[in-house]
Amino acid sequence: MSEAVKVIVALGGNALQEGKGPATAEAQLEVVKRTCEYLADINAAGYEIAVVHGNGPQVGRIILASETAKNVTPAMPFDVCSAMSQGYIGYHIQQGLQEALRKRGRGDLPVVTLVTQVAVDADDPAFQNPTKPIGPFYTEEEAKELARTKGYTVKEDAGRGWRRVVASPIPKKIVELDTVKRLWDSSIVITCGGGGIPVVKNAEGAWEGTAAVIDKDHAASLLARDLNADVLLILTEVEKVSLNFRKPDQKDLDHMTADEARRYIAEGHFAPGSMLPKVKAAVDFAVSAPGRRAIITSLYKAAAALKGETGTVIENN
Repeated sequence: MSEAVKVIVALGGNALQEGKGPATAEAQLEVVKRTCEYLADINAAGYEIAVVHGNGPQVGRIILASETAKNVTPAMPFDVCSAMSQGYIGYHIQQGLQEALRKRGRGDLPVVTLVTQVAVDADDPAFQNPTKPIGPFYTEEEAKELARTKGYTVKEDAGRGWRRVVASPIPKKIVELDTVKRLWDSSIVITCGGGGIPVVKNAEGAWEGTAAVIDKDHAASLLARDLNADVLLILTEVEKVSLNFRKPDQKDLDHMTADEARRYIAEGHFAPGSMLPKVKAAVDFAVSAPGRRAIITSLYKAAAALKGETGTVIENN
């Protein structure tokens, strides 16, 4: 390709951690290493990439561990837990991606993690209606017991089990955007991890953390718009977006216009804690400027989807 296509890659939680088994750092690193082979293939094919990752399972466990140890040491606030997850997940991606790039003769390309703050509106209605799943899956009985004993808000998550949910406000501004821009031409940047550390302006005009988890797909969409990217590539567990998901009349979609996507959203086809934010984020990016496209597909089909061979493409009308 004559001019490198700029791609913002949004990695889902399944690309960072096994759904079952012990949630150890060693186990996560092994999963991340496999994930990074696919990212390195994309870069080696000539695409310029930046990486945004989720942190739902990881930040949930950090918060749970902090709360469990509160009799020994004060519990960490949400924003600090988010920063901790950015650091250790980014570190694992750096290790895995640098190793994968070396195998492809691209070991001189730096991979850096930027601890990133993302501004949200303190009056966002999401604070009154928590929807973002974090932490491990529970049975319905376990979840309701946690709601009773710990005051958690719990919801069923797209047929996969019950999870704790927290506020997920819409991202408004990437505080370190100028730094990301400066790094873009020389490095692969891992940024807006977990959607970014949610911050609001205090009375003095300074940024301060707030209790929330920003959806990483919305953060990736905002980043892609701000960086004038060509493609927003949202990687998840499925190869294509579907109507009537997991029903006998399931229909996989190769393409959606923005208007079609909005109609499917209104008809309730996409689960709030799963596919809905991905489709909304994809539409926001696709309509933001001519020629932009969003692709939703699985990690394993990422390279093929960029070639137009699979995945669901969302474009403006």
